[in-house]
Amino acid sequence: QVQLVESGGGLVQAGGSLSLSCAASGSIFSIGAMGWYRQAPGKQRESVAGITSVGTTTYADSVKGRFTISRDNAKKRVSLQMNSLKPEDTAVYYCTANIRRVGAPVQSEYWGQGTQVTVSS
Repeated sequence: QVQLVESGGGLVQAGGSLSLSCAASGSIFSIGAMGWYRQAPGKQRESVAGITSVGTTTYADSVKGRFTISRDNAKKRVSLQMNSLKPEDTAVYYCTANIRRVGAPVQSEYWGQGTQVTVSS
């Protein structure tokens, strides 16, 4: 069984910072791309940032220059540093990872349970 567990959400004032972390655990053979999505009330889930297994990163235009994604392959962890937060960043943030389980022939996509980020104005 494979799990992704997020931590680090919370309430912050506009202009502040938060750091999210997501750890993968279980019977893992390898981890490919990892990323963060978010879903605000009444809106569709959207991609925020992604990082490949070799560290290539991508960002949504709305967070470029403010958010930084990173990963620690040894610890099977992906992080999202969020600076200069805005009220429109308020959402539930989900981590995702393409993981190949031990004994499995291919990778599958896994999702965390989500963590709430609220930015007050």
